Amino acid sequence: MNSVIKPYTRRIWKKWSIAIKIMPLILLTAVFKYISHRFGFEIMELNALFTSLVAGTIFLIGFLISGVLSDYKESEKLPGEIAASIKTLTDDAYTIYKIKNSESALQLLEYQKMLVSSIIDWFYRKERTVIILNKISSMNEFFIQLDKEGVQANYIIKLKNEQNILRKLILRIDTIRDTDFIGPAYAIVQTMGFLTAFGLIIIKIEPFYVSVFLTLLVTFLIYYMFLLIKDIDNPFDYSLNGESGTEISLKPIHDLQLALNDYLQI
Repeated sequence: MNSVIKPYTRRIWKKWSIAIKIMPLILLTAVFKYISHRFGFEIMELNALFTSLVAGTIFLIGFLISGVLSDYKESEKLPGEIAASIKTLTDDAYTIYKIKNSESALQLLEYQKMLVSSIIDWFYRKERTVIILNKISSMNEFFIQLDKEGVQANYIIKLKNEQNILRKLILRIDTIRDTDFIGPAYAIVQTMGFLTAFGLIIIKIEPFYVSVFLTLLVTFLIYYMFLLIKDIDNPFDYSLNGESGTEISLKPIHDLQLALNDYLQI
């Protein structure tokens, strides 16, 4: 029963985590709105200038989300491509081992298992990027030994190509997770979101319950989208959030880690 509840709870949290995070802000906004109404601080009237401010905020949010989504869609493919590249390396090493009974090929299989574990640690920032790149480069030692054992050059060339692809994928992910998308744009959206919420708090709209509803709704939508964009901007932030929220799933790499055990039982 617990095994069923935990995945269901995880899905619920993944779906509503951002909404739950901003609930304290929404409650605080409701308190300020009540205080403003109760003590006569509603000193503004709703006008076209204020609605233009809200429209400008929505426009900037749309601009930001269109920018980060392109990187996010690319990021969704990267863990699968890493798994595919390492799987190709292990398939070729396994083939060489079976044909040549090569000790170097067997050692390369063992090395791939260690490399997968290191890459998972790297995603969680337990390994530095330069260390992972050095481990990828260290496969050259196995390729040299395979060449000395007389393995056909086309096999070694194919292994080298996959090594290069793997290196490029690691560097691409490192760039995505360490580069913020237009930092000043985040600052202006956050500022406009604050000004919009503040304006709604001091604007007088009758009846009062309509004013509260509109204030909380607009504040919720603006800050929900802001946090969503910030989260999507770094879809590999496993060190803080784990594999939840909007983080890209590492399932292909976890599945590969399990599959490598079959190769090593030879």
